Amino acid sequence: MFTQLEDVRAYDKTTLGGADQNRVDLRLAFAEYVNTFSSGTLKARVGRQDFAFDLQRFISSRDGPNVRQSFDALWADWETSNWRFIGIASQPVQYQDERHFDDRSNRDARFHMVRVERLVGGKNELSAYYGVYERSAAHYLDADGEETRHLFDARLGGAARGFDWDVEAMLQSGSVGSKDIRAWAGGSRTGYTFDSLAWKPRVGLQLDIASGDRKSGDGSVGTFNPLFPNGYYFSLAGYTGYSNLIHVKPSITVKPIDKLSVQTAIGLLWRQTTRDAVYTQPNLPVAGTAGQGGRWTGAYAQLRTDYVFGPNLTGAVEAVHYDVGQALREAGADDSNYLGVELKFSW
Repeated sequence: MFTQLEDVRAYDKTTLGGADQNRVDLRLAFAEYVNTFSSGTLKARVGRQDFAFDLQRFISSRDGPNVRQSFDALWADWETSNWRFIGIASQPVQYQDERHFDDRSNRDARFHMVRVERLVGGKNELSAYYGVYERSAAHYLDADGEETRHLFDARLGGAARGFDWDVEAMLQSGSVGSKDIRAWAGGSRTGYTFDSLAWKPRVGLQLDIASGDRKSGDGSVGTFNPLFPNGYYFSLAGYTGYSNLIHVKPSITVKPIDKLSVQTAIGLLWRQTTRDAVYTQPNLPVAGTAGQGGRWTGAYAQLRTDYVFGPNLTGAVEAVHYDVGQALREAGADDSNYLGVELKFSW
């Protein structure tokens, strides 16, 4: 049995969203069962919990913002030396901040998934899952109503001879109200580490693309729904949503000493289609951008340092400068700066 409370504050923040503040509430409360058999290990958990998969592009515990994402869920797992099978039935927690202990989940939002994982070629990870995402009152620029979204996802991640890679793709079908869903996305992170050189530099490249709605007023919705994304995947600043997106991000990471890593990166951003809006985290359209301006939406520079003080204490500093493109500037947006300082103690 495990229970955790939280009290999350956002002092002097003028605009508060569901991921900013949650005063005195139930964060986690679940019962877990684990048993090892000769053929494998069974794990089961029921109650309020969180889970994250892969690089957390689409299913995350939302680390980064003040309030993380929990699920009231039934979760089961069967593991062998090379295989893992996971089944989840859940209702995502809807966060409130009107009084203490007012967070809730209900049938207005549901997420279910069946997933299989396999180790290939040693420690390389191959995974795939089928999921269903449902909302009773969904709102998109070109559709409103009950949403039923079927998800088909596949991923391969691994490393060999200095190279590392993580490639993932998702197809989405279903309906929003009377309109059909035809959406897709893909992402990759690849890199090469020069172990023989001083500071062990890693040269990396991140590529992402997600569909937008190419024609309003027709019978389909093309806007990709990133589900439960972690903005940390792009940067802690959280400017960029994984909808109607083309993203190219080269980076260099060095380790001056064993406990310190420093990453510098440049992110370049376009829209997949100018008919749809520019989106911020998690998938919020920026007013005045749909059908306006060109594809170029901006660029950001990122500098991040991570330091391991000890087995229980880590720290990080991240700075991001976002230079908005003309489409955002015409909608009233300005350049922005972000500075984040983290100190994490865990036991």
